[in-house]
Amino acid sequence: MPLLIDGHNLIAQMPGLRLSDIDDEAQLVMLLRRYAAARRGRRITVVFDHGVYGHPQRLDGYGVTCAFARSPHDADAQLIRRITTIAHPHEWTVVTSDRQVAQAAAARGIKVIDSRTFAQTLQQLTTPAPRQPSADVDKPERPPDRSEVDEWLRLFGEEEQDNSA
Repeated sequence: MPLLIDGHNLIAQMPGLRLSDIDDEAQLVMLLRRYAAARRGRRITVVFDHGVYGHPQRLDGYGVTCAFARSPHDADAQLIRRITTIAHPHEWTVVTSDRQVAQAAAARGIKVIDSRTFAQTLQQLTTPAPRQPSADVDKPERPPDRSEVDEWLRLFGEEEQDNSA
């Protein structure tokens, strides 16, 4: 199921991302790429308001296509335009918290997910699960026994020194 995402709307809901970051779009795209990879074959189109001057406009790849709205239009206008041209609306999902965008999607029969809800899903998927300690972690390390020391000395060509003198 392809996704159409209101990019800056989603960034505003992502812990650790700020709209004021110079690379906020690139950071979100990297998270979306991981999401697309985990959902094998998931196609994602993310629409942003105009980018910062000098911002690399080519963030496409790995299942994610990016679009930047050009002035005088904003991302919401571009999202609504895209929604009206989707050929198979029942196959798509729109991620937004914008009421007008959500209403346009619902009117076409497109599933809508609130940006905050999708941000939680995205965060869970991209945050590594805490590692479970193995059974050996809690066991204290024992010193090597005499035969192990002798084996290591033999391997490294060292002769055991007699310290009894």
